[in-house]
Amino acid sequence: MRKSYINNNIKLNEFDALIKITVEMSRYLYPYIREILQSKEDFEENSVIWNNFNKRFIELIKERFNIDSMRVKKLLNQAENDEIIVKSLLTLSLCISNQGYEKLKNFLYDF
Repeated sequence: MRKSYINNNIKLNEFDALIKITVEMSRYLYPYIREILQSKEDFEENSVIWNNFNKRFIELIKERFNIDSMRVKKLLNQAENDEIIVKSLLTLSLCISNQGYEKLKNFLYDF
């Protein structure tokens, strides 16, 4: 899905390293993730937080991903976008536990 002209397959040890980095970043960013999820639940009072996050998310997708891909177009579709974002943020928030590495690894293998 990324903008890349070379089709590289990721090695297992690189995949594991990326999962470990993601888990550590999730722990670090957990207060922010929680704030974003709460703003989605209480949209009338905290819509600014959700809107800013959603806007930045879309900007990053457009900047770094191949927007001609159908999967990426699905991410950019506002109707489906919110569900994908919430699911991703919930997954990241569940990765902060001691078993976070295994949870995320299993989730991504099943993806």
